[in-house]
Amino acid sequence: MSTPRELTTRRFAAVGRLPFLRGMLDQLGLLPVLLIALLIFFSIASPNFFTRANLSTILTQALFLIIVSVAQTLVLLTGGFDLSMGSSIALVSIVVGLQLLDHPNTPTTGLALATLVAIAVATGIGALNGLFVSLFRVPPFIVTLAMMTAVSGLALHVSRGVPIFGLPNYFSSTLYTGKVLSIPVPWLVTILVLLAMYVVLHWTRFGRYWYAIGSNAEAARLSGIAVRLYLFLAYTIAGVLVGITGLLLTARVGSGEPTLGASFPLESIAAAVLGGVSIRGGEGNLFGAALGAVFLVMLRNGMDIMGISTYTQMIITGGLLILAVIIDNWVHRER
Repeated sequence: MSTPRELTTRRFAAVGRLPFLRGMLDQLGLLPVLLIALLIFFSIASPNFFTRANLSTILTQALFLIIVSVAQTLVLLTGGFDLSMGSSIALVSIVVGLQLLDHPNTPTTGLALATLVAIAVATGIGALNGLFVSLFRVPPFIVTLAMMTAVSGLALHVSRGVPIFGLPNYFSSTLYTGKVLSIPVPWLVTILVLLAMYVVLHWTRFGRYWYAIGSNAEAARLSGIAVRLYLFLAYTIAGVLVGITGLLLTARVGSGEPTLGASFPLESIAAAVLGGVSIRGGEGNLFGAALGAVFLVMLRNGMDIMGISTYTQMIITGGLLILAVIIDNWVHRER
C-alpha cells in the first residue's frame, strides 16, 4: 500500500509528464465545441454579431474577466473560492480614483501611485482572506462572504455612495487605449498574466503544491508541504491579480465606481468551472478558465444583440453555473 508521500509524488510526476495539448483537451472537454456552436448560432440569429468590430469588442470585454478567472482558479485549485473579488475591485476603483485626483498634472507619479495603491489594497484583502482560511481554518465561504460585505460597505463609505468623476485623461489614455509595441495595454497585461501564472502553476513548487492541497490536503501535509503557507499565498497572489483588474477596469470606465465588478465573483467561478477547473479542487488549468470567460462574455454579447433582457441573462448565467457543477460532479463519479 502506497504512503501519502508516494501518492503525492506520483501525482507531481504525472502533472509534469502530461503533454500540453493532451492536458488541455482533457480539461477543456466540450467547451471549445460549445463556443463554436454559440458563435454559429448568434451569427445566424443576427448579422451584427459576426463582425470584426463586435468580435473585437467581445475579446476586449473578456480580458478583465479572464484575469479575475485566473485569480479565482488559483483559489479553486486549493479547494476554496473567493466571493470578495468584486468588492475588492470596487474598493480599488475608489481608492485609485481618489489617488488620481491628487495628481491631475503629473502622469508618471499619478500612474505609479495608482498602480501601487491598487495592488496593495487588493493584495491586503486577499492576504486577510488567506490568513483566516489558513491560520484560523475558517471555511472559505464564510471568510470571503464576510469580506465581500465588509469591503463593499467600505467602498460605499469612502465614496459616500457616488462615483468619483474627473479623473485625469492620461489615466485612461495610458492604461486602456494606450499601446505598447502596437499591442493595447489591457491585452498585453492579460497575456503577461496568463504566461506568468502558467509558469507559476507548472514550473514551480507553488503550482504543484496547490494541486496537491486541493486533491488531498491531509496527504499534502503528511508529505511535508506547508499547507497553511501555500493556502495563504494562493489567496494573496489572487489578490494581486484582482488589484490589476481593478486598475484596468477603472481606466476603462474612466471613474471610480463603488459597485464596479459586482458580478465578477460568480462569473469567474462559472468561467473556471465551465473551463474544467474542479469546484472540489486539485484539477483544472488557466487556459480553460480563460476560455470559459470568453464563452460567458460571448453569450452575454449575443443575448444583448438579440434584445434579451438583463434579468433573463442573469437566469441563464446562474443556470450555466449549476450545470457546470452538475457536470463536475458527474465527471468525478465516473472517475
